[in-house]
Amino acid sequence: MNKIPGVNILESDADYKIELAAPGLNKEDFQINLKKDTLSVWAEKKVGEEDKKEYTRREFDYFSFARSFVLPESVDGDKISAEYTNGILNITIGKKDESQSQSKEIKVS
Repeated sequence: MNKIPGVNILESDADYKIELAAPGLNKEDFQINLKKDTLSVWAEKKVGEEDKKEYTRREFDYFSFARSFVLPESVDGDKISAEYTNGILNITIGKKDESQSQSKEIKVS
């Protein structure tokens, strides 16, 4: 099943905030990367053997999605954090004065 979760994006003077609705996942299911000016978010969850039961009908056992966001030049790649709480992945991206090209993986806490 590939369903793209909804996103809210907020901007303040100090940062951008991305709220991504992804209920039913764990923080370990996410991978977030920054490459140049593109922030990419992936998630994948598979049902393990210990989760399988004798269902009469089973329509789900796998979930994945990928979203990418082109960031403005005003972001600071060193000021990105992510937190997964109550089914919402919250990504905070700090602003800076000038753009910086780099590749970085962001850990979900």
